[in-house]
Amino acid sequence: MGIVTDVVLPIALAFIMLALGLGLTFDDFVRVARRPRDFAVGAMSQIIVLPAVAFLLASIWPMAPELALGLMIIAAAPGGVTSNLLTAFARGDVALSISLTAVISLLSVITVPFVVVFAYGHFIGEQAMQDITVADTAISVFLIVTVPVAIGLLVRRFAERIALRIEPAARALSAVLFVLVLAGAIYQERSNLADYYAQAGLATLALNLLMMAIAYQLARWFATGAKQRTAIAIECGLQNGTLAITIAVLLFGGGLATVPAATYSLTMFVIALIYVAVLRRTQGDRSSSN
Repeated sequence: MGIVTDVVLPIALAFIMLALGLGLTFDDFVRVARRPRDFAVGAMSQIIVLPAVAFLLASIWPMAPELALGLMIIAAAPGGVTSNLLTAFARGDVALSISLTAVISLLSVITVPFVVVFAYGHFIGEQAMQDITVADTAISVFLIVTVPVAIGLLVRRFAERIALRIEPAARALSAVLFVLVLAGAIYQERSNLADYYAQAGLATLALNLLMMAIAYQLARWFATGAKQRTAIAIECGLQNGTLAITIAVLLFGGGLATVPAATYSLTMFVIALIYVAVLRRTQGDRSSSN
């Protein structure tokens, strides 16, 4: 696993984040200032509420400490790179979804280290924290997330023709890399997958369902409309599984800590697709009745 863990996995994640950056413009960040209310609801839901819900589940659910740590890692990860596409399919606010993905991905250099280090100390134990610090974790996240996104964003800004030409292929390749990373994590733990899924599968399903429902309700109370509710719910349901797996492998050597990210990544797409299908059918019924 040496070369895979130390080289292939970080490069795969960096490329995925580069592809995300190629699809962004500076207007995606400026839009936050123009529409702060919707962004604030989505950001607070993902940065604060999601880890809090995960911590509650990890504290009351009977599971190994490493699995609890893994559940917190996937909750700390920013939104997934496919959330924008599924928001479009659901006829939600795609611009809001893109802004949330972009800004929270960059903020993850701050948010992820604090959540991960706290979870490690709480579930694994303070005595085991000698080699895990907020600063070291922040540096790792900065190098494999922030730098590639920034490079992609700058390429889009100063070489837009090149960015527009390569961005579709980069997106497609990033999807393939995500599948390969997920498949690798599952294959590595294949002999114990049934036991792990029995321990963490229902917890990750509960986290996904609870968080999408909570985010939707919060957006219903505080956001500006139905399209914004859709975008926020999907953004809070689809997490960056590749980042979660990479952090679990780089910082904790993989193993049990990767399992929640793998099971969540499988679950979240099924739930999101069901959600999109229900929304599309509801919207279709409303259109036909009108």
